Amino acid sequence: MGNTGFLYLVFSLVIVVALVFDLGLLSKKNQVITIKTALVQTLFWVFLSFAFCVFIWFRNEGGTGKPDAISFLSAYLLEWSLSIDNIFVFIIIFTFFGVKEKNYSRVLLAGILMAIIFRIIFIAAGSELVARFDWIMYVFGVFLVYTGVKMFGSNEEEEFAPDKNWAFKLLKKIMRTTDAEPDGRFVIVKSGRLFFTKLAMVVVMLGLIDIVFALDSIPAVFSVIPDPGKKMLIYSSNIFAVLGLRSLFFLLRGAANKFNYLQQGIAVVLLFIGIKMLIEKWIHFPVWVSLLVIVFCIGSSIFYSVWHKQKNGSVETPE
Repeated sequence: MGNTGFLYLVFSLVIVVALVFDLGLLSKKNQVITIKTALVQTLFWVFLSFAFCVFIWFRNEGGTGKPDAISFLSAYLLEWSLSIDNIFVFIIIFTFFGVKEKNYSRVLLAGILMAIIFRIIFIAAGSELVARFDWIMYVFGVFLVYTGVKMFGSNEEEEFAPDKNWAFKLLKKIMRTTDAEPDGRFVIVKSGRLFFTKLAMVVVMLGLIDIVFALDSIPAVFSVIPDPGKKMLIYSSNIFAVLGLRSLFFLLRGAANKFNYLQQGIAVVLLFIGIKMLIEKWIHFPVWVSLLVIVFCIGSSIFYSVWHKQKNGSVETPE
């Protein structure tokens, strides 16, 4: 078995064992997740991600361990920071559909697993495009610069309206739904006919909405790991970040209004990565530079959000 094949095997085993551990010991059906439990779960996934990074550092052959580990960590932190933006939209969706708190964990897990499937498809398609067409990186760069500029001057949390969203309208057309109390069920049978409950609607919506976020995050991660032959690093960093979304949701949902400037921090990251893609032919930035920029921008935006709120004594929206 080659080095890459061994990494795939180890990664698959780690994910399976981690999911069993997370669902079997750290989570229970219909359990209301407390801040303490969410913190433990978040630390668990972060520790697992860093442990896998250490494994890459020492396992890879031919002297590629250190650069691959830095690339993995950069891609993971990039995806993790972009995933934080997902959480605020998830909160709005849960509120709109009136999902009970005891069903949050189960619905999130199903939606996130669906999102992972879409991510795998996007990464496979993106890798193929990068391998065949060098100029596609410039397209990615222009798209990220445009997204960064647009995101910097907008307030996505306020603009997002589930009932007007394309995913909601699509689901209402293709799914036979019911407004009956789901009681934890995804489907209900009435008079011999199967109806999807609002919980099923939320699951599918979470998966479809993640496609929109993937349109930003997948091109961005190719800036950090442009080699299509290193798909394993892209897959693993993405999946680790997305799997940690569930616990991060419970950890941050009470503090969603405290990070008013986080979106601007993410926007700057996207701008940097987009510009980096466009000038890579003439100016090369080492991966560790991207890592420092990601950490600095996200950390600074969170710190400034908290400081600004405390200074003003109220929640203000950046203009």
